[in-house]
Amino acid sequence: MLTLDEYRGVIDLNPAPRPEPIPTEEEKNEICNVLLKFLLRERGMIAAFSAGYEKKCSLLRAYMNERRPLPVPDEILSLQDRLLYTQTLERGIVKIADIPELKYGISLWQGDITTLDSDAIVNAANSELLGCFIPGHNCIDNVIHSRAGMQLRRDCARIMALQGTEEETGDAKITLAYNLPSKYVIHSVGPRVGRTVGEEERLSLRSCYLSCLNLAEEMGLSSIAFCCISTGVFNFPRAEAAEIAAGAVIGWKLHRPESKMKIIFNTFLPEDTEIYQNILKMA
Repeated sequence: MLTLDEYRGVIDLNPAPRPEPIPTEEEKNEICNVLLKFLLRERGMIAAFSAGYEKKCSLLRAYMNERRPLPVPDEILSLQDRLLYTQTLERGIVKIADIPELKYGISLWQGDITTLDSDAIVNAANSELLGCFIPGHNCIDNVIHSRAGMQLRRDCARIMALQGTEEETGDAKITLAYNLPSKYVIHSVGPRVGRTVGEEERLSLRSCYLSCLNLAEEMGLSSIAFCCISTGVFNFPRAEAAEIAAGAVIGWKLHRPESKMKIIFNTFLPEDTEIYQNILKMA
């Protein structure tokens, strides 16, 4: 598997200045039209814009989800960035400095991970590492790619082309986060679970958390937010996954007493929040 030094030469890992937000609804609508026209022409279709802005945004996301990592003109990326970053601002940005720490520099926060301004957020990726191609799917992989922009799939494709094989379960790769509040996305492939959880799956899940932390440390990051890896469509039981995650992270922190890295367990469902609260109380 590729090391950071081996793939950082094929992608840019220097965050760029944020684009100018779009000031008016009329301009947002017009930029959406231009982006849709580009994507439809790629598909050999004629653009017709009778739908409202919200419907256009849904179509834009769907076409971007289905799109392979082909080249995109700079002027199209620039317009996309303005639109997506404007939408990021409209959703609101959550400052991790306002999230209280529980212990060991670890925090727990329930909400949308794509609103956090942590140095990195963790994406529960698939072995292709190219994001979810199902239009409008509500998995975290789809949401992160949709809100970051087309550059995210492009960067992942460059890494995977250099690697030449699918991503190993338990490993991690880092890219820019582009139009998300965070600076970086760390992509990690969790284990898929069938009827029962075996020791291999437990070790692989633990490896996801350690690989992400080690990569964040190598990059000199000061904060990282973890989603609940493998507990969605990969079917890892939530309570056991949380125990493995908490054990891996706490163990990593205890072996690095000098580390100031802030680590956030991000949950989306109330039941996951309750599970983590109970585990961290006993830690």
